[in-house]
Amino acid sequence: MDTNKKNREHISALSDGEIRDADQELALVALDTPDGRQAWDLYHRIGDILRAEATADLSPGFSERLAARLAAEPAPGKRPATPPEPADAMTGRVDGSTASI
Repeated sequence: MDTNKKNREHISALSDGEIRDADQELALVALDTPDGRQAWDLYHRIGDILRAEATADLSPGFSERLAARLAAEPAPGKRPATPPEPADAMTGRVDGSTASI
């Protein structure tokens, strides 16, 4: 596994209070790096947002407008296909390369 990813997992577990004793020293060492401090800050901001109460008031009709826009979106996998590239008249190839003879 990627070392940075593993370090971020340790830092995440530490910030959640779920770090295993065996990984605690690794997490603390990772916090001594700029990437580690950035991850620590990010995970705490995410936690703050998840724990915060919703305070934004939505404008009247927001749900209806959102539903209408979502309904107008093409379903995944149903997007219009891009037209195929025209074949080269001389070679019959699409990519413009020539066959070696």
